[in-house]
Amino acid sequence: MRNFILGAALLFAVACSRGGADDATAAGEGAVIYPAASVVTMAAADALASAVAVKDGRILATGTEAELAKALPKASVDRTFEGMVIVPGLIDPHVHVMLGALQYNLPLTPPWPMATPHGMRAGIGTREGFLAEVAAIEASTAPGEPIVIYGYHNLVHGDLTRTDLDAITTARPLVIWHYSSHDFYLNSAAIERAGFTPALTEKFHGVDLDENGELTGRIYEDAAIGVLGAFADVMLAPENVSAGFQGFSRMLREAGVTTTVEMGYGLFGWEIEDANIRSNWGDAQSAGYNLYLVPEYRALQRSFGEDRVQAVRDMVSGVRPAAAPVLPRVKFFTDGAFYSQTMRLSPPGYLSGQSKGSEGLWVMKPDEIAPTIQPYWDAGLGVNIHSNGDAAQGATLMALKTLRNSGGDNSFTIEHGGLFSPHQVEEAGRLKANVSAASHYVYYMADTYADPLGEPRARWISPLGALTDAGVAVTVHSDAPLAPPEPLRAASVHITRATREGGIYEATMALTPYEALESVTLDAARAVGLEAEIGSIEPGKRADFTILGANPLDVAGENWTGIPIWGVVLAGEKRPLED
Repeated sequence: MRNFILGAALLFAVACSRGGADDATAAGEGAVIYPAASVVTMAAADALASAVAVKDGRILATGTEAELAKALPKASVDRTFEGMVIVPGLIDPHVHVMLGALQYNLPLTPPWPMATPHGMRAGIGTREGFLAEVAAIEASTAPGEPIVIYGYHNLVHGDLTRTDLDAITTARPLVIWHYSSHDFYLNSAAIERAGFTPALTEKFHGVDLDENGELTGRIYEDAAIGVLGAFADVMLAPENVSAGFQGFSRMLREAGVTTTVEMGYGLFGWEIEDANIRSNWGDAQSAGYNLYLVPEYRALQRSFGEDRVQAVRDMVSGVRPAAAPVLPRVKFFTDGAFYSQTMRLSPPGYLSGQSKGSEGLWVMKPDEIAPTIQPYWDAGLGVNIHSNGDAAQGATLMALKTLRNSGGDNSFTIEHGGLFSPHQVEEAGRLKANVSAASHYVYYMADTYADPLGEPRARWISPLGALTDAGVAVTVHSDAPLAPPEPLRAASVHITRATREGGIYEATMALTPYEALESVTLDAARAVGLEAEIGSIEPGKRADFTILGANPLDVAGENWTGIPIWGVVLAGEKRPLED
């Protein structure tokens, strides 16, 4: 296999440089050869190389330095990476840059240690500690100013109502943003400022009422947009957003990320998101990483109505300008959030926690999913669909079956995939679904979720090993800011299946080291339809590399987070971290 790949690569290099090119070009003029301790191509498990040749931002060939120098005698040799390891550029295929820009610069009360642009923020593991920290933040804030705090988690910090928050302050609006990003908790002053009344239940399902029909203060899922609007002056303050975005970018660079994808473009409004990205990202070389955008279906419907499919086409082609490249894909939602216990479960639903006695929420009802996707599917667009609970997986896979039967081989990626049944795992393979899993559910929540889910469901949280065995292309993502945008850390968790409590959760669902590295390179590219462009080091693909101090395949999974990162190469341009 190795010799075949090397030979094919060298033939490709020569062929690419012909077709009317002069002999100097054919001999590699303008090309650069990068020798390294190892080049992990991800083209195949046994595809080995120790050098890669690059020209005009594209990969020409892989092989040994001697082989490449013989095939490309006029190429220059750059020895910067001698002694280092070149891997395909690491990919985080699902982040929220706008959310990160907002939340990283808010006061934080995370339930566990949280990586931020300012370093690690200690976790607050008790209800008492959480309420004390909220009170301390309130006391240190100038009188009268509204406060929005991010990081509460009900399964760690206990239930939260307006009564709890009123005990801290009634003199100013106080808003607590759930770690999941799907829920808000408001004190009485915040409810009054937002103008919320129990009548809100007539418009949204995400409104909690107590036994007397009064607001408890919890506003979530589809109703959360009202909180964002009411407190936009706090959350969207330009100086805070800019500082948060720049910090987010720094985290991506330090993690060796070359490509990331905003999986929900338009949710906050096209204009404000484009302005934020133009001001704070600019372009790949300025920012140090590639950013792509996937539009969200409700934002498309609100803005463009019957013209929504054409609007996506226009964004992709550039007819409708966007601040970063838009992928020919659309983001959908089946159910609610894993973290906040609103994902949709099979009966008997939640056995404990804030959703005890319920089965969670649908964002789209099962019979709405295929018809909602169909117009985009017929246009040949790819699908990325948030689908967390096991009931949600059943509905999502049934919709995919309907879509497949209608024709078309479109890319279809299940996002997060918090819970599957064994049957659903096999069905995902049969229907050629990809799964882009939230990397952090097992580490942060598997042990905590065991009681609310009960047996046997809890055994099938993020069953990546079983999905891989079923032929499903599996990637992992951070969903940042919910977890740090660090692909090596994300992949390592699914080699070890480690939990934050120090245990190992369902070790049979682990990935092999090669599968784990593939999950943040080639399969990550596949999840967003970019596998022909990035994800492996093969001739013709973009020369995007991450430069490491050791080969992950030679390092124990639990030690991947300690692998030194030199920096990246973007379209052939070296970008060391020290710059």
